[in-house]
Amino acid sequence: MSLEKENRAVQPGRRKKVLIVAGEASGDLHGANLVRAMGEVNPDIRFYGIGGKRLEDAGVELVARSSEMAVVGLTEVFSKFGFILSVFFRLKKSLAAEKPDLAVLIDYPDFNIPLARAAKKSGVKVFYYISPQVWAWRKGRIRSIKKYVDRMAVIFPFEKDFYEKAGVAVTFVGHPLLDTAWATGSREDVRSKLGLDRRATTVALLPGSRDNEVTRLLPLMTKAAEILSKEFPDAQFVLPVADTLDEGLVTSMIRRSTAKVLVVADSIYDVLAASDVAVVTSGTATVETALMETPMVVVYRVSGLTYYVGRLLVDVQNIAMANIIAGKTVVVELIQDDATAGAIAKEVAEILRDDIKRSAIVGELKKIRERLGSPGAAKRAARLAVELLNSSD
Repeated sequence: MSLEKENRAVQPGRRKKVLIVAGEASGDLHGANLVRAMGEVNPDIRFYGIGGKRLEDAGVELVARSSEMAVVGLTEVFSKFGFILSVFFRLKKSLAAEKPDLAVLIDYPDFNIPLARAAKKSGVKVFYYISPQVWAWRKGRIRSIKKYVDRMAVIFPFEKDFYEKAGVAVTFVGHPLLDTAWATGSREDVRSKLGLDRRATTVALLPGSRDNEVTRLLPLMTKAAEILSKEFPDAQFVLPVADTLDEGLVTSMIRRSTAKVLVVADSIYDVLAASDVAVVTSGTATVETALMETPMVVVYRVSGLTYYVGRLLVDVQNIAMANIIAGKTVVVELIQDDATAGAIAKEVAEILRDDIKRSAIVGELKKIRERLGSPGAAKRAARLAVELLNSSD
């Protein structure tokens, strides 16, 4: 036993300390649920690290906020690189100063994999919750994960086989959204609750959880809404603002459009339940929309440089997680130059007009929920994390 472990062992009632890093909005949500679940297993744990409001509300002492860390594409990486690097070195120093018993890393691989390496060198156990998409691009990262990660908890069933073949200790815990993706009532009820017409054709607009996504994609969505309003005069549009966004930015962009778009705070699941179809930015929101069984059109645009590099590196047929989970193209993806207001309006109109097509999409989305396991992912992951935490003694 090392001197450090020996000192820990002779300190009765020593409070466990966990470093947790969630660099993006979805990681903040899942991380908060994990922290609470770990607290149920062992209430005497202190958490510090990177996250957002949800992790902070769960009791995590934040070193930096995930809203300051999240990036999309190469150009944004360059603009935030200095800040992100300074936070990395601050956390790296904390491995010696704080002496955490465990590092819990959530997705965010370009930051978290190097941090896993630093943690391992400092003798800190590493628990990785929600896998980086190494199965889709830069597969060589699997070697680092095998070397520096003590336990991987994955949320997609196909990831378990991928990691097992590489020799990584891995457990499929199910998808955490299965515990949260529920509406508060029927379609008519949530429409009334949101202030929508109970009978009107309803289209949800989900422009992303980052300001730069909204800036790039919301004008396309509102222009598509203007086109659809001419074809479907009774149509109403609703946009749930993620708590990671500047609501002022969203409302100012909406005001520039002639389309009538109702902006509501968060309420994503009620909005999706209220909607006949959704226009969704590629990302976690496509899984949320699939779980709500709402037909969708997926859109995405990044800088030209990022798209070019991505085409060289990404090894998947689809980019929308809903399609990747399904193993085929269930919902239309309009990516880069294909993402135009006219194309978005055309695809939405086809779903609204064609009941057979709409029913077929809903049938495929139901299967996605079945493939994602059962509720309780955070609790299963928490048990694994606490087990690893206790093994650090």
